[in-house]
Amino acid sequence: MNATLAALALVTGTLTGAVFAYFQVPIPAPPTLAGVLGIVGIYLGYKVVDGLGVGFDLLGALAI
Repeated sequence: MNATLAALALVTGTLTGAVFAYFQVPIPAPPTLAGVLGIVGIYLGYKVVDGLGVGFDLLGALAI
């Protein structure tokens, strides 16, 4: 992973969150730690299956 890209993503997310808070608009993300951990879990599960090289091409099977 590129550290510069990760840092820019963190800065961009922080600034976006600050703008949402300033304008008192709900953030388009889970507002609790459990929700954030759920997203992290989805990412980790994806990377595990991808790393194992298993999967099913659903879009290919549906000809989409």
